Amino acid sequence: MTPPSAAPIEPLLDAAALQAAGRKPPVPFRIRLDDGRALRVIRLLRVLPGKRVVGEAMLDGEHVLAKLFVDKRSARYWSRERAGITALSKAGIPTPAALLAQALPDGGHVLLTQFLRDARSLLEVWHSLPDIRPGAEDAIEALAPAFALLGQLHASSLTHSDLHFGNFLQHANRLLLIDGDAVQAHRETPLASAAAARDLAMLIAQLPRTWDGELAPLLDAYRRNNPHMSSPAEQAGALRAALAWRLRDYLDKTGRDCSLFSVTSRFRRFEAVLRSERKRLAPLLDDIDASIEAGTLLKRGNTCTVARVLIGTQPVVVKRYNLKNLRHALSRLWRPSRGWHSWREGHRLRLFGIPTPAPLALVEERWGPLRGRAWLITEHCPGIDLLTHLDPDSAPPPAEARALQILFATLYRERISHGDLKATNLLWDGADVQLIDLDAMQQHRSDAAHQRAWQRDRKRLLRNWPSDCALSAWLDTHLPAG
Repeated sequence: MTPPSAAPIEPLLDAAALQAAGRKPPVPFRIRLDDGRALRVIRLLRVLPGKRVVGEAMLDGEHVLAKLFVDKRSARYWSRERAGITALSKAGIPTPAALLAQALPDGGHVLLTQFLRDARSLLEVWHSLPDIRPGAEDAIEALAPAFALLGQLHASSLTHSDLHFGNFLQHANRLLLIDGDAVQAHRETPLASAAAARDLAMLIAQLPRTWDGELAPLLDAYRRNNPHMSSPAEQAGALRAALAWRLRDYLDKTGRDCSLFSVTSRFRRFEAVLRSERKRLAPLLDDIDASIEAGTLLKRGNTCTVARVLIGTQPVVVKRYNLKNLRHALSRLWRPSRGWHSWREGHRLRLFGIPTPAPLALVEERWGPLRGRAWLITEHCPGIDLLTHLDPDSAPPPAEARALQILFATLYRERISHGDLKATNLLWDGADVQLIDLDAMQQHRSDAAHQRAWQRDRKRLLRNWPSDCALSAWLDTHLPAG
């Protein structure tokens, strides 16, 4: 009789090993604490390669949240995290309690806090909502507690420098604030208006731009806990700065390897993929042209080829940007490809809350700094184009009318022009109007340039229908005039 094989021994790692492991420490693993006990990390939640590992762990049979600080500056960040949690607790701000904080025997530091089983981040809650259109009742109900908690934080003369939805946890019918490293205590009471305006602006900046006119109930929730609001002018200035910073930061991430995007750049090939989609798209990325040929062709042109491709049972759209001839190829060598442009503009729209099929991956042919063909992979939108969907002899139905007004008001406010605003580039998916074909999209720096581009977009859209029809008249009345 063959004896049962022994269970594999989990590796015992130290700070140096976790640094060397990069994004993929071998879970589960153990790490020795200063008192001789072994902390067992069983699930990774976040990894900052070479700097920090956050995960669900076990210690003495109890679940804990472990933060392992493993780089040379670990003492600094560990101390800040510990001080921030202490400040939040003293102020009565709900946050997971610290259980253990110590230096590790072989370098690095550890901080253990309560593990809140079944907790969800506000970002997860937001993504699970059936309706996140501006002012939606369920969305307001989910967001208002975060603004109220920020008001409570400011009333205690504390600030938080990393206010995104992922740093709020919903658990047992209450909202908690996490990431003590970002918490700072201030001597001023009440808190200086500039610091309060900066924090509030950063939280507002997490919302889609489509929400700009629906902030009143959220600001009321903040004001109930902290009546010392900044002046409208100061708050507006802080919001402009926060929005600009968030946009720059996010667009920069689309082209570099980070927690959101997997990016590889070699002499002959550049590839950027949503990290969450990397595994699913791997077979397609291995031979994109073969996948296009095996898929359903949607368009075959000189400058681009578009196909619907099945990944398992789920369709995606692949757009290949062709080079017509040698002259065309030479003209594109030194410029970012149209695929690169569409990749960034798609992510810009998604950040703003403007409906467009999610960009999933970008591939470019490269010869060092020179560029050739490009491939863009996006979600498939099963919607019907507005040229087919809308009746020229009547105004749009109420749902479509509201979606069109939100879409064009947001595009106009953000000074975005499409460049080819045909009705076939607007798809109704049953809930929203999705904007596609972003090759010529541009966010303008000056009002004058935007006004010229908007007038071209407006005229192009209206040309889709007879000038004397009811739909054209409705659009002419409800589109921004410019």
